[in-house]
Amino acid sequence: MWNNFLWVILPYLVFASFIVGHIFRYRYDKFSVTAKSSELIEKRQLMIGSILFHVGILFVVGGHFVGLVIPKSFTEAIGMSEHTYHIIAVGIGSVFGVMTFIGMFLLTYRRISHKSVRRLSSSGDIIVNLTLLLTLLLGILSTLFGTKEVPGFDYRESISIWFRQIFMFRPDANLMAEIPLLF
Repeated sequence: MWNNFLWVILPYLVFASFIVGHIFRYRYDKFSVTAKSSELIEKRQLMIGSILFHVGILFVVGGHFVGLVIPKSFTEAIGMSEHTYHIIAVGIGSVFGVMTFIGMFLLTYRRISHKSVRRLSSSGDIIVNLTLLLTLLLGILSTLFGTKEVPGFDYRESISIWFRQIFMFRPDANLMAEIPLLF
């Protein structure tokens, strides 16, 4: 029962909440989501951190999407072995993951360490920054060290299939039942 809720019902509830929430915010409270501008206060860390974070996160999200959407049969058909695929995914993912983390660290450090920037920051801003930092750190550690903890697990035979099935409106909760917690 829990598997069906977590892996069949909940993804659609989250997606519906995302859409309805955005429509509601746009219609009734357009300008309430903003961070107060601090670009005039200290520009160097802002520029470096912002570029590293945004370029990195585009590739991190894009890499996850491509890794989940492209079927294993495709990479096998073009002659790419599982080992080669894994090395490329971990290598590129690690570089952009670390880039994103460094960018977020610089932005968070700037927000906390500069008095004038901190004065413009809400507690919510700092909590979001710290949550993003923790999420990025856990993702990097999972990528670098997690595969040694769960040898032989291939997410493309379970998580990827389930992910694609969500968009076809027929997700199979059984594919996710035995996924290691690390993933």
